[in-house]
Order: sequence, then structure tokens, then C-alpha cells
Amino acid sequence: MQTIPQSAVNKNSLAAIPLFILMAQFIMHSGALNGLFESARVLVGRIPGGTAHAAVGAGAVFASVSGSSTAAAATLAHTSTVKLIEQGYDRKLSAGVVAAAGTLAAMIPPSVLLVFYAITAETGVGPTLVAGFIPGLLVAASLIVAVAIIIKAREGAAPRGESSTWSEKLRSLKALLPILVLFVVVVGLVFLGITTATEAAAIGALGGLLLMIIRGKFTRQNMKEALSESVSSSVMILTIVLAAHVFGHFIVESGITPRIVEGISGLPIPPLAIVGVIALGYLVLGFFMDQLAIIALTVPVTLPVVEALGFDPIWFGIVVILLAEVGLITPPLGLNVFVVARASRMPLETVFAGSIPFVFAILAVGLLLFFFPQLVLFLPELM
Repeated sequence: MQTIPQSAVNKNSLAAIPLFILMAQFIMHSGALNGLFESARVLVGRIPGGTAHAAVGAGAVFASVSGSSTAAAATLAHTSTVKLIEQGYDRKLSAGVVAAAGTLAAMIPPSVLLVFYAITAETGVGPTLVAGFIPGLLVAASLIVAVAIIIKAREGAAPRGESSTWSEKLRSLKALLPILVLFVVVVGLVFLGITTATEAAAIGALGGLLLMIIRGKFTRQNMKEALSESVSSSVMILTIVLAAHVFGHFIVESGITPRIVEGISGLPIPPLAIVGVIALGYLVLGFFMDQLAIIALTVPVTLPVVEALGFDPIWFGIVVILLAEVGLITPPLGLNVFVVARASRMPLETVFAGSIPFVFAILAVGLLLFFFPQLVLFLPELM
């Protein structure tokens, strides 16, 4: 207790967490996200169910700067759920797609959850962030496919698409451009090895600040709110990091992990089946616990087992985070569902019912990543 708390948080790589949070706060206070949903709607509105697809697209773009699933769900709920219902979309579909789109923030870099896992598991922060890119796109694609299936299967679930002129589409890109440029710069610098993840996070925070200044939102009140929220969120996460390291040290001193590794390694079942059982455990934990707490409490125990069985820790982390995120849209905890229900003033049971098809869509991606690890490891191996 004298040495571990100080050494746990005295790491350069940990600075990426408050910096990414600060970047997200600057961008949100700049107002650059206000037209995100409308821009996505103009670009894909012609497709049947185009506005619902736009909600997924807006969720993916918002995920690339927010790093927080709950914040993404709250923002999308305010901007898109009401508009979907006004346009004639089914209430269940409207709420469910927004709650599910919020989960993309856990996977699409720069994700705070990915950074947290990398630090807890002692894998490289840069490779772990980059590893989330393809799975994040696959989850977004699965949500779009789920929307299309729901519209086909449920008559009256969505109205006809609305076409837009090319000039409207080009104008809509203006709202997306600053966010996309910042995303490409931050992730591109890490991927190309030009900067560390921490340095890229600092550049991202500076970019967010410049965006706030350019858009005329650099006020004393906005700065106060952005800094206050960043400090509050960072202290909460760093406290979990601190406690996780104390817990991890206890696990090592107790000698539990070697015994578990020895016991599981000797089981007469394939290693992939063992990891599959562990993964199912994470799915169940996600129903009842916060994702940060799940990683902090379990990774020191499960990761040595997974590595002893010959599996990559980055691949394991992506699968774990994906499965744990399912808990954000399933009962009883379902934090994203509570956020969307409150923002859209819908009954909880309606939002939960609307989320269920998207749970299966995300689980399908989880199975894909489980059996084809290269989908996760392809980009990190190119770095």
C-alpha cells in the first residue's frame, strides 16, 4: 500500500486517458457534433431506413472522438431518437438502434476502454487502439444489417427513404470533415509509428481546442466545463487503475494465478474451448457490472491463463471488451438503455425490446472475431 498506488499511476502511457477525454470534451463543447446526425441522414437518407442507418453512422463518427459509450448514447438519443419517431420510424427500432450505436465508442479508437485494457494487461497502447478499428467497423456494419433485416421483417417499421441533391450531400460533408480529419491524424500517427498513443492524444486534445477556438466556442464557461469533466472522469478511471494494481499484486502474492493456470492447462479439452468458457463469463459479467470494473478485477486472473494457452493478449482484450459491451444494452444493468429511455422519455421495456435484435448482431461479430483472430491482429501486425 506504500509503493503500489504511486507506481500504478506514475506511468507516461496513462496520460493518454485524460488527454483523450479532454479531446472529446473540447470537441463536444465546440459544437462540431451538433450537425453530425443530420449530415449522416443527408448522405444515406435515400436508402430504405436511411435515417436509422444514419444514426449508426453518426454513432461511429461520434465514437471516434468520445471514447465513452454512455456519452455517445446520450448525445445520439437527444439528436436522433425523436427525429426518427417524427419521421415515422417504429419506436422500438428508433430507441434500440441508438442504444446499440452507443456501444461503438468502446471499440473504435481512440477508446478509453481500450487504453485502460492495454495498461491493465501491459500490452502496447498503440497496437491495442489500432486493433479495435476493424472490429469497430464490423460492429457498425452488423448494426446496419440488423436495421435492414428489421425493416424487411416488420412492416411499417420504417418509412421510405428521402433523397437529397448532390449539393446537399457536399454541404453535409462540411460537418463531418473536422471530426474525420482529427480521427485520421490521431489514429494515423499511432499506426505509422510517428508518435506514441500518449503523444497522439496530446495532438488530438490540441486539435479539439483549436476546433473550439475556430468555431467561436472558446469561452470561460466552456473551458471550465471541459476541464472539470475531464478531471472528474480521469480521477475516477485512475482510481480504478490504482485499486486494480493493488488487487493484482494481491493475486500474485497469493499464488492463485499459477494454480489456476496449472489446473486449467491440464483439462482434457481444447484450449479454444477453455477461452470460449472464459469469454462467456465476460458476457455474463457485462449484464451486472461496469466495463472498467470488469477489466480491472478479472484481467489479472484470466489473462495469464489465456497467454499460457497460447493466445494473443490483444485479441483476447478486443473479444472481452466486445462481449462486456453487450451488457450496456441488456437487462438488468443496460446503462445505455437507461440513458436513451431518459433522453427520449420512453418506457424502459420499449428500449430494451428494441435493443434485443442488435444484441444478436454484436454477438455475431464476437463469434467472427473469436474464430478469426486475424481480423483483430491484421492492423497491429502492420505497424
